[in-house]
Amino acid sequence: MSFQQGLSGLNAAAKNLDVIGNNVANSGTVGFKQSQAQFADVYANSLTGAGGANVGIGTKVALVAQQFTQGNITATNNPLDMAINGGGFFRMDNNGEVTYQRNGQFQLDRMGFIVNPTGAKLTGYTANASGALLTGAPSPLSINTADLTPQITTEVNAVLNLDSGSTPIDAATIPFDMNDPDTFHSSTAVSVYDSLGNAQTLQTFYVLRPPVAPATIGAWDVYAANDGVPIGYVPPAAPVTVASLSFNTSGILQTAMPIAPAVGVPATAAGATSPFPVTLDFTGSTQFGSAFSVNTLNQDGYTSGRLAGFNIGADGMVLGRYTNGQSAILGQVVLANFANPNGLQQLGNNMWAETATSGNPLVGTPDSGSLGVLQSSAVEDSNVDLTAELVNMITAQRVYQANAQTIKAQDAVMQTLVNLR
Repeated sequence: MSFQQGLSGLNAAAKNLDVIGNNVANSGTVGFKQSQAQFADVYANSLTGAGGANVGIGTKVALVAQQFTQGNITATNNPLDMAINGGGFFRMDNNGEVTYQRNGQFQLDRMGFIVNPTGAKLTGYTANASGALLTGAPSPLSINTADLTPQITTEVNAVLNLDSGSTPIDAATIPFDMNDPDTFHSSTAVSVYDSLGNAQTLQTFYVLRPPVAPATIGAWDVYAANDGVPIGYVPPAAPVTVASLSFNTSGILQTAMPIAPAVGVPATAAGATSPFPVTLDFTGSTQFGSAFSVNTLNQDGYTSGRLAGFNIGADGMVLGRYTNGQSAILGQVVLANFANPNGLQQLGNNMWAETATSGNPLVGTPDSGSLGVLQSSAVEDSNVDLTAELVNMITAQRVYQANAQTIKAQDAVMQTLVNLR
């Protein structure tokens, strides 16, 4: 008689209870993946070959398999928290050792690196000074808090409607004077920025001139001033135009003149590049029978700015927001996936390590290949179904009791044999 079956059943049931207890204990652990004890039957080898009437000698734990199913996503107030919706793991640098995790609870350390609670650094693609991603080997991500470098204005895009009903002004009799509104029809103003990021006001003035034969429609002369100082001439010298706009009989800007020559704008601040060329682009402007209007007035420069905040997109892009209204790419989070996630070695602290069984990591950006998308200001909850685990606990307890009964029955049979006379 053998107690082997009952003993193996007790061990298996105890192991199952251990797994269930670990699942229950980690039901509140962010990014935790529940485990499942998987069992196999055990048979003794026969010296005479296979037989059809062998009695098994019990059971054993074949594998404790983690279940990499998606957990619920819960919103948080930390912009650095991230949840993976789909496949993949965060790739971490733990003092040179690469580890992987699903827990997306992150914060900044004193050096500006994005780290988890144990200090391991989140890796990804870093950005250079111009905002271009360095998509080579992933490296630890940090938030660059330096001021955003100012950008000098190089182009002003103005889409206007000039009133075709305006009365032409003859320059010979009424010369242009920026301080006399009777010498021009309309004007605009836009802030432009020098090489140091200092704002200046670039004004443009529009004057309809009488047609010159054989033309039947007059052209619009454009004059400019910077912070109230005329550009291109010094009074009382004759005013100088910076552009001339001609329209056809349908009020459409002539295609040969959508962009005016670059205007040399003098800088008003010491130390800045002066003058700096600014191209005036009037593409899309019209001359219709309606009042003067400004439909678009944009320029491509900006002053310096301090980092006001940042957010992480679904594709892992870390975008910084600055006080000057601009944004810049600070880096991109990468994810890694494996052909066999169950082959990963569990290290504790919500981390896994690559093994030969797991296969090589497949590293890429979120929402590419088999990798999921990121959700910022959120975390992935444990995927433990607490109700199911409590039911499994009851079942495992009954299995333990049943195996104990088989040992008790074997003991009773043996006692009977011992008592034979």
